[in-house]
Amino acid sequence: MEKKKTGDNVPVIAPVDRFGFLKQEQGNSPQRFIKTRSSTNYEKEERRVTKWRKMIGAGGSDWKHYVKRKPHVVKRRIRKGIPDCLRGLVWQLISGSRDLLLMNPGVYEQLVVYETSASELDIIRDISRTFPSHVFFQKRHGPGQRSLYNVLKAYSVYDRDVGYVQGMGFVAGLLLLYMSEEDAFWLLVALLKGAVHSPMEGLYQAGLPLVQKYLLQFDQLVRELMPKLGEHFTQEMINPSMYASQWFITVFSYSFPFHSALRIWDVFLAEGINIVFKVGLALLKHCHDDLVKLPFEELMHALRNFPEDAMDPDTLLPLAYSIKVAKRLEEMKQDGEKPVAKPAQTVNPVQQ
Repeated sequence: MEKKKTGDNVPVIAPVDRFGFLKQEQGNSPQRFIKTRSSTNYEKEERRVTKWRKMIGAGGSDWKHYVKRKPHVVKRRIRKGIPDCLRGLVWQLISGSRDLLLMNPGVYEQLVVYETSASELDIIRDISRTFPSHVFFQKRHGPGQRSLYNVLKAYSVYDRDVGYVQGMGFVAGLLLLYMSEEDAFWLLVALLKGAVHSPMEGLYQAGLPLVQKYLLQFDQLVRELMPKLGEHFTQEMINPSMYASQWFITVFSYSFPFHSALRIWDVFLAEGINIVFKVGLALLKHCHDDLVKLPFEELMHALRNFPEDAMDPDTLLPLAYSIKVAKRLEEMKQDGEKPVAKPAQTVNPVQQ
């Protein structure tokens, strides 16, 4: 924990939450929605951990077998949230990164120690901007910042076509809070190269092509599912690139309540990118009646500062799960990788 000096030069320990973030006033502090755990909740959590340990086995030895036998149970439990003490291991199992690590012994050390990257100065410049309120990353050149540098540098060498983009720091930083450098590196590889789900590397390539594609699709889904809000966005000249880019680039790990981000990541690693669309749509749906009344400046502020109740995972995620997007996204993909504009339900197509 960070130490502060008092007037008498007596160090005072700055309080941190259970995730390691310095406690702040409510607002955009990452520790919002962390509820005080009573003895009843603690016992319930212990029972949940026991179930998970039986499911994954020692070191994950039973995981693949259990997933094949009871996929629906696994999906349901992941959506309820992976126990924090097992999160790092389970993330590696569901992402396919554990297999990549075992198949590539010594590769990470080679990339870190013996290779040089053209992105090194950019990485160094951005390090201090990644989770600055977390004790692990606060100290300049401390263990957290060194680990983050190593992972990002290693990836920029491993995939020189992608190299390094600033948003990657929040993804790597989140992973490092739950696993070692080498494990975090291979999970980053699994995500960007598509070990289980669609590759994410297009989110970080020159021109951010996958970001542009996802934003077009998201815009179309807003217009189809919430036509009144879609029309209001048109009138106020609002498009998703003005508020939703970071949702996709960092999978909600940037400027989102940390506990909520973790719950989203549990599902993201298990089910893929669709959960980002679902959560984004759920945020808009939750705030729909307020958003449709706001003029441009207030609307932009609202889209970048959602109310606390909207981002509470126990409210947000059930709403997100109820929104079906898979079929429509697949249709858009088959229509030539570009969404074909459909008229909003409130507009007479004859008049267009």
